[in-house]
Amino acid sequence: MKANKEQYTLFTAKALALLIIPICIESALSMSLGMIDGLMASYAKSGAGDDILTAITDVDQISNLLIHLFSAFGVGGAVITSQLIGANKVEEANKSAKQLIVIMILFSLVITALCMGLNHQLINLLFGDAGENTRQNAYTYFYIIAASFPFLAVFNACAALLRAQRKSMNTMISGIISFCLNVGFNAVFIYGLNMGIAGVALGTFLARIFPAFFTMFLMTRKSNLVRIKIIEKFRFDGAQLKNILKLGIPSGIENSFFQLGKILVIVFISIASYNVVVDGVVTNFQTSANSVAYNINTVSSIVGNGINTAILTVTGQAVGTGSINQVKYYMKKMLLISYVGNTACVAVTFALSPLLLNFYNISGEAREIAWNCLLLCLPLQFITYPLSFGLPAMLKANSDMRYVMFAAVASMLLMRVGLCYILTCDWVGARLGALGLWIGMVSDWGLRGLLFGARLLSGRWKKSSGLLREEPAAEEEKLCG
Repeated sequence: MKANKEQYTLFTAKALALLIIPICIESALSMSLGMIDGLMASYAKSGAGDDILTAITDVDQISNLLIHLFSAFGVGGAVITSQLIGANKVEEANKSAKQLIVIMILFSLVITALCMGLNHQLINLLFGDAGENTRQNAYTYFYIIAASFPFLAVFNACAALLRAQRKSMNTMISGIISFCLNVGFNAVFIYGLNMGIAGVALGTFLARIFPAFFTMFLMTRKSNLVRIKIIEKFRFDGAQLKNILKLGIPSGIENSFFQLGKILVIVFISIASYNVVVDGVVTNFQTSANSVAYNINTVSSIVGNGINTAILTVTGQAVGTGSINQVKYYMKKMLLISYVGNTACVAVTFALSPLLLNFYNISGEAREIAWNCLLLCLPLQFITYPLSFGLPAMLKANSDMRYVMFAAVASMLLMRVGLCYILTCDWVGARLGALGLWIGMVSDWGLRGLLFGARLLSGRWKKSSGLLREEPAAEEEKLCG
C-alpha cells in the first residue's frame, strides 16, 4: 500500500487545486469576454444592436476557426512538454518549446496576411445573405481582429508551455490584466469615442498585445524548469518538428472542422428566408438569438473548459512516468472533478440565464428564441460536457490524436451539420431556425461522448501513449478495471 501511495502523489490535492483554479479563472475571463464584447457593442450609438452583435458573432466564428489552429499546436506542445517533464527529459523539453514558439509565429503571420487580403471574400462567401449593415460591420471587425493573430499565437504557445510546468497562476495573472484592458479599451472606444464595432475590435487587438509579451517574458526566466532563450542560434530540429506536427496536425484538423461546422450551421440560419423587415430595416431574429444564446452558453462551459486544459498537464505528466496505473488513476480523478465543476457552473448559468438575456439590447422575438435554445441545451450539458470534451482531452494527453480527430469530425458532420441542415432548411419544411441548430449541436455532444467513452473503455488508447510496454496484457484491461 505504501508503494501505491507514493506512486499516486504525482499531483497532490493541493497541486491539483493550484493548477486547476487559476486555469478556470483564466478561462472564465477569456470565454466571458465574448459575451461582454457583445453586451457593450449592442448598446453602441452607431448602428442597430442586432446588426452589430450578429457581425461580431459571425466574424468570431471565422477567427475562432483560425485561433483553434493555434491552440491545436499549443495542445501538441503542451502534451509533449508534459510527457517530457514526467520522464525528466528537461533538455529535450527546452528544445521542443523553442520549436513550438517559432512555428506558431510563422504560421500566424501567414494566416494574418491571408485573412486581411481575403477579408471581403470570406465574409461574402459565408454570410453573403446577411443584411448590408451586418456585412459592413463584419468587414471592419475582421480587418482589425486579424491583425491580432500573431500576438494571440505567441500567447497560446507560451501559456501552454507554462501550464505544462504547473505555472497556471502566471497565465491567470496575464488573463486578468488582459481582461481589464479589453473592457477598459472597449468603454473608451465604444462610448467615449463612439467608434462602434471598430472600437470593439481595436479594444480586443490592444488587449492581446500585453499577454503575448508578458508570457514570452515568463518563458525566459531562469527559474523555469522549461525555458527559452531569445538570443541564441536557432534551427529547426527535424525530430522535434515531427513530434509537434504529429500531435498538432490531427488536433488542428479536428478543431478546424469543429469550427467550420459552427460556421456552416450559422450560414443555415442566415439565409434570406429567415429575414424580416422591421421599421424598414432587414433583420434576422434567428441569427441574433443564436448569438446571444451562444454567448450565454459559453459561460456555462467555463469551468469545464478550464478543467479540460488542466487534464492535458495532469494526464500528460502521468504518461511521462510510464506507469499505466498512475495514468488511469488520474484520468478517473480528473473526470470526477470535471463532473463536479461542470455541474456547478451549468447550474449557476441556468439560474442566471433570464437575467443575462435581459441585459442584451435585442428585440423581444430574438430574446424568446434565445431562451428556448438555452432551455434545450443547458439541462443536457450537465451530463454530456465532461464526456464529449473531457474524455478527448485525456486521449490527446495520451497522444491518441488521430482517433480523436476522426471521431470528432465524423460526429460533427453527422449531427452538428447534417442534422442541423435537415432541421433548418426549406428542403424538408422543418425550418426550426436557431432551435434546429441547437438540436443538432446537443446531438453532436451526445455522439462525441459515446465515441470517446468507447475508446477509453476499449483500452486501445494505451498503444498511442506507449504504455503497452509496461503490461503485456494491457490490451485486455479496461479503463475502469
